[in-house]
Amino acid sequence: MADTLRRLTNTSSFSVLQDKLESWHKDYHVISCDQNLNRCCELIELTAKIQSQLFAILNFTAAEGGHYAGVDTLKTRLLPWLGNCFSMARPSVTDDTSLQLIQDSVEKERRIRELSVSHESDMQKMETQLCSTRVQLDSVRAELIDAQKELDDTKSKSATTLLATEDEILQLRADLRSAREEVEIYKRKLDALDDYERQIRLLREEVSYLSTEKAMLQERLVRSRSPSPLPRLSRSSSPVRSESPTRAQLTNSSRHARLVSRFSDLYAVERLEAQTLLRRYIDDLEMVQKIIFIAVVESFKTAKLAYRQFKLRVRKTLSSSHFGPESLEDAAVDYIVRNLDLYDVQTSVNDVINAMNVNPRISFPPEVDFALISPLIRETCRVAFAMQTVEPPLDVGFASDGELYNESKYRRSYDSEFTAPLVMYHVWPALMEGTAVTVKGEAVTRRGAVWGRSQSRSRSVSPVRSRSLSPSRSLAFNSKRSLSPQRLTASLL
Repeated sequence: MADTLRRLTNTSSFSVLQDKLESWHKDYHVISCDQNLNRCCELIELTAKIQSQLFAILNFTAAEGGHYAGVDTLKTRLLPWLGNCFSMARPSVTDDTSLQLIQDSVEKERRIRELSVSHESDMQKMETQLCSTRVQLDSVRAELIDAQKELDDTKSKSATTLLATEDEILQLRADLRSAREEVEIYKRKLDALDDYERQIRLLREEVSYLSTEKAMLQERLVRSRSPSPLPRLSRSSSPVRSESPTRAQLTNSSRHARLVSRFSDLYAVERLEAQTLLRRYIDDLEMVQKIIFIAVVESFKTAKLAYRQFKLRVRKTLSSSHFGPESLEDAAVDYIVRNLDLYDVQTSVNDVINAMNVNPRISFPPEVDFALISPLIRETCRVAFAMQTVEPPLDVGFASDGELYNESKYRRSYDSEFTAPLVMYHVWPALMEGTAVTVKGEAVTRRGAVWGRSQSRSRSVSPVRSRSLSPSRSLAFNSKRSLSPQRLTASLL
């Protein structure tokens, strides 16, 4: 219907009809009779077309209204108008025709009344259903209110239970905090106990050394008081030098065993901690293991150099005031053993990090620094420095990528190819005592490892490297931390 009405509006049919009427009125007296009749027939045809479209709109509108809508309008306006039109258009209608029309109208009115009665009965039924539905809705609302009350009661009970549970959680947290504090106290006590045991062990070593020295002095005293001329002759002919051992010589075996055990602990504990820390920034396990291996090797090199420099300073200081049965070399080593805490380990750590920064075999993300593994480097430098005081000194063995695998020097890692003859890279160095292997190292063997294999990775320059000590700061720091000859005076000895 809307489409038909829109087309009727767009065509402007009534405007066209009005224009034709005005044109015909102007030319009525000018044109001939045939032309006037043609104009009249044209207007009648146009009027018929417009009425046809209007009746089509009327039909669609009545169909959209249903069975009951628009009935009164049709009865009061359309039907009387149609009767008047037909009566005026056809005055020669017979009485029978009029009677037939009246009967049709009565029949239609009867049908309309029946439809109205059925509509009213349907409305009453719908109202009855609506009332029953309202009653059901009221009952459902009452049930909903009861359920809401039960839910509120459950919420209040749950809140009470939750408060009790929170109190229990707070109590448990307080108990856990107190337990942790007790654990910390016990740890401090245990650390103090370890310190006491270490001091007791050192005192025992001191007592053993003093007892041995006392025995040697008593033996010398007895020999000096002996009346036999033979010992005097031998004493005068021999140099004034005693064979009494120093503290370093007396504790050499115990220090050797302790340092070997500490080296094994570095592999089992500190190495794994450093590896776990590096894996947060580097996904390549091979590069992580290479970084740790090079850090250990560089730590030993730096510690050995620091030991030689420290020993030279001690010898220079002791040379002017040294006297006693032991040699100057033994006295210097004995002093170093007694004062290992004077070793400036932080300077060695900085030197190791600087050496790793320029090593082309390893790379590191630019947002972090090699100082991340400084705990491992510090402990390794301390162990390596102390290993130079034993006789013979301990050192890590020489290692190079692509070397022939040595069963007596290394053990293969779990991800190695056990039939490969060449070492692809090293995980941990071997500890050597001269040419003998004291502790085996760990290496990765795989096929395809080439002797002198070049590394494809290049060292990336990071702006964070500036966090390490600059040359001027490093020199100032080393001058503050290094032992000057004035510190190593005879009064300290």
